Amino acid sequence: MHQFLREAIAKTIQELYQQSIGQASIQLNHTPAEYVGDCTIVVFPFTRFSKLAPEATAQQIGSALAASQKSILSFNVIKGFLNIVFTDEYWCTEFNQHQLSSTWGQLAPTGKKIMVEYSSPNTNKPLHLGHVRNNLLGFSVSEILKAAGNEVVKTNLVNDRGVHICKSMLAWQLFGNGETPESSGIKGDHLVGKYYVIFDKKYKEEIKTLMEAGKTEEEAKKEAPLMLATQDMLRKWEAADTSVMELWKKMNEWVYAGFATTYQRMGVDFDTIYYESNTYLLGKSIVQEGLAKEVFYQLPDASVWIDLESDGLDKKIVQRSDGTSVYITQDIGTAQMKYDQYQMDTSIYVVGNEQDYHFKVLQLIIQKLKKPYADGIYHMSYGMVELPDGKMKSREGTVVDADNLMDEMIETAKEMTVSSGKIEHFSEAEKIALFDTIGLGALKFFLLKVDPKKKMLFNPAESIDLHGFTGPYIQYCYARIQSLLKKLTEQDYAISDLTLNTKHPLASEEKALLQQLLQLEIKIQEAATALNPAIIANYAYQVAKTYNHFYQELTVVNAGAEEKAFRVLLTKNTARIIEQTMKLLGIRVPNRM
Repeated sequence: MHQFLREAIAKTIQELYQQSIGQASIQLNHTPAEYVGDCTIVVFPFTRFSKLAPEATAQQIGSALAASQKSILSFNVIKGFLNIVFTDEYWCTEFNQHQLSSTWGQLAPTGKKIMVEYSSPNTNKPLHLGHVRNNLLGFSVSEILKAAGNEVVKTNLVNDRGVHICKSMLAWQLFGNGETPESSGIKGDHLVGKYYVIFDKKYKEEIKTLMEAGKTEEEAKKEAPLMLATQDMLRKWEAADTSVMELWKKMNEWVYAGFATTYQRMGVDFDTIYYESNTYLLGKSIVQEGLAKEVFYQLPDASVWIDLESDGLDKKIVQRSDGTSVYITQDIGTAQMKYDQYQMDTSIYVVGNEQDYHFKVLQLIIQKLKKPYADGIYHMSYGMVELPDGKMKSREGTVVDADNLMDEMIETAKEMTVSSGKIEHFSEAEKIALFDTIGLGALKFFLLKVDPKKKMLFNPAESIDLHGFTGPYIQYCYARIQSLLKKLTEQDYAISDLTLNTKHPLASEEKALLQQLLQLEIKIQEAATALNPAIIANYAYQVAKTYNHFYQELTVVNAGAEEKAFRVLLTKNTARIIEQTMKLLGIRVPNRM
């Protein structure tokens, strides 16, 4: 939008000052609400050409633009800022071109391939609230990047091996008495998570006993029988011990079945899934490659390290003395495997800010190994979700479980909707679908409306309000529009045959809504550049809020013929954009509420 204005400004600068400037250097801003204008041009950079004060430069450029561009109604100058007011016909023409386009909201192809890795669960516990934010961010960022014209590969790296997985396996082996998801009625990932918590409890008991016998805490942690047995199990796993591998496969299958149910319900998916059990060996081979290149060094105990002190970091182990791999080893192997398969330009890792150091180390290692994909690695670091009483701890069982959370949100939506008394005529199937749509929509919007970089406090009570900055508020606006359009259709009003009059004089409410709708592609590009779904969430809310004001102030159904046609088209396209933006957030919108 306003591309013509950039071209006109560049031409005006050439004509007035005999200077050529690139359009990218022209700064256009939305005019602040306290001033008159639709668009503001920052003229300070042009004073070096005009040799005049900013106000005089702005006046000179404004006069030239107004004389040459019929779409400019007027202009005014505030210090070094030139505020432009466009004609109603300009806005109507812009809107008409967009609303007639089947690709409105889909930007032109960039030719770039981007991989977004998110979720990355461990197979020793179910997904929790922190995973929910991760999954929603990863999925939404992927959809936004697609809308911005990129080819996107959504991927999940499952942490299915390592010492933490062995903890759950060992606890089940020692204390499970053959319990299975079928025998217990417990979802597979929850059952395995139960034994992760049991391990931690028993381990702490052993530490306490050893400390009472005179060991230091550090000694007790290392010498506790459960920890020694876990480490032995990990060595056996890497040696492909038959009994350990059978147990590992069985318990992981329980977890995968549980994850699949949760992902489907959450509405997220993946184009490809990697497993650390398939990538760690490649990582170990790259460690050997790095040793040969002297990127890594080996200690007398056979452990392998890299020295990053000259880069402002620390020394980092990449392989244990017993030959087993660590997390960074697996990530090195996975990075290579992903690039070999997809040759992507950028590889985005959606991982919490607690892993900032880890990803600095990963990228530095890959850069020192001179891999072609090193500079394309990007850690999308986001803030943790906290509870009112502090951080969640999986091993202690103090987490908000994802499945239980979704159940609670849907139940809350049910209570709110039933109490409204507006769904008596819904079938049971329609009611269930509506409760699900509102409850999960409230949860997703609440977690996505906050800038990902910020830490956030989870408060489900705020998320379900029909009158606040919430998902249900936007969903209700969409449902209201569908009800209005249905009413018009029942009155035999031919909505599909409407044409827009580009010479329609705009009421202030019409203009405000029309301008909001035309921000769609700008907001998509902003969100894609910043990797920030909150930009889309805020935009969707502003569209709904602006429409509600429009609807309160102006009649639609009972307006005159020309006004009615124009307002129906505005209404129809408001619904279109609400649906598009909410879809980018992974949120469904209901036709009735």
